Formats: sequence, C-alpha cells, structure tokens
Amino acid sequence: MIRIQRVDLDETLNLRLNSRTARLIDRSADAKSARRSWKGATNERKGLKQALSGMAAGIERCMYCGDSRGTDIDHFEPIAKAPFRTFEWHNHTLACTSCNSNEKRDSYPCAEDGSPLLINPTAEEPSDHLDLLLSVGEYEGITIKGSATIRVFQLNRKDLAIGRANAFIRCKSMLRDYIMLESKGRTEEAVATQLALKQLPFVDVLFAMYRTIDLPGAATVLGGPEILRLLTRWHSEDTQNNDSD
Repeated sequence: MIRIQRVDLDETLNLRLNSRTARLIDRSADAKSARRSWKGATNERKGLKQALSGMAAGIERCMYCGDSRGTDIDHFEPIAKAPFRTFEWHNHTLACTSCNSNEKRDSYPCAEDGSPLLINPTAEEPSDHLDLLLSVGEYEGITIKGSATIRVFQLNRKDLAIGRANAFIRCKSMLRDYIMLESKGRTEEAVATQLALKQLPFVDVLFAMYRTIDLPGAATVLGGPEILRLLTRWHSEDTQNNDSD
C-alpha cells in the first residue's frame, strides 16, 4: 500500500455530490435508502470512478493491495455505518473486487476514541503503519492500525505475498536493465523501462525499496551498489517532483 494523492473534483461533479448529500441529510436517510440513492446516481458514480482512476498508482491499481485493477468505488467508511457519507468525495477510494467485496465489505474497526483503525491511503502515509518484508512479500503491522488493515483487507493472502516477492525480483531485474541501457546511451529505452516499472502491479515493492536505501546492508538487500545508487537518485527525483506539485 502506498500514499495516494487525492485530486480536486470538477466543480460541477462536486456540486452534484454535495446536493445528493444534502438530500440524504434532509430526509434522515438510513443505509438502505442511501444505497438506493447511490445505485441510481449513474453519472455521479461515473465521474467519481474517472477521478479515482486518474489518482491511482500505475494503471488504475487497487489502492489497497496494489495488484489487481481497481474496478470498484469503495466507501472507506461503509454506507451501512455512515449513510450521510455516501457521496462524500473524501470517503471514496478505488479498490479491486477482492479487497472491496470479498474482504472489507462493511468492516470498519475503530479505536476507543472513534477514530478508524484502517489506513486510508488517500489521507495518510501507509508506511507509518506497515512494513513490507521484501524477500517474502508480506506486510508486518508496526502499529495497531497497520495490523488491523492487514487483517481486514487480508493483505498477506497467499497470492499477494507471492506476487510481491516476485515483483521484488522483477524490480531488481528491470533496474539492472535500466542501468545497462543508460550506460549505452539508449536513453529512450531507459526512460521507457522506468515508466513500465512504475506502472506494473505491486508498485509498493518499489516504494519499500526506496525506504531501504539508508539502512545498513542496503546494497546487499537491493542487489548491488549500482542499484542502490539508482534507487537513491530516483527517490530524490520523485521527492522533488512531489514537492513541486
């Protein structure tokens, strides 16, 4: 899971969403009524899906597992628990069917103070709560929120763990390809390789590699000093680009 930057909505869509929220509040809508309103809001759902797809990592990847394509609009706080938030922009994320319908569904664990115990990748930095073990592809919770997120979304299910472990191998291979292409002056191919790497499933592996560059023994873990230097450079460039946005 990686941090996702939320965008501002088109003004017209935002007004329509606010109008629908006001109507839910005016009639004290319950979950059943809110779901019916959501189902009938075809144009609003289409606009939301388009905005979320543009925000997602890679090619419309699920904002939770980072593997499958994001096909569903997930209500971070479920309609069953917060019907008035059905059309709230900041309550929407992009999820795959496995994470949304098969795993999370209406789960929304909260702490004693009422704050959510699930990581919202559009509102906070997941790495503050999760540590990715690169060699085995499994997440480890470093906070209560991290552990709850792993459990609710089943982030360590076998297919995801294998996928991340394989992605770590693939990342190192593509990084070596980039280094070779750049050394031979094949700049366009090198840039294409970098772009492809950032659009593949499990881009969280690349971000976890970034977080490893300052640790003791990083060169050994990452595949050699050349890869370490390249990742350090890319991380610096990405940080500068994010700061300028």
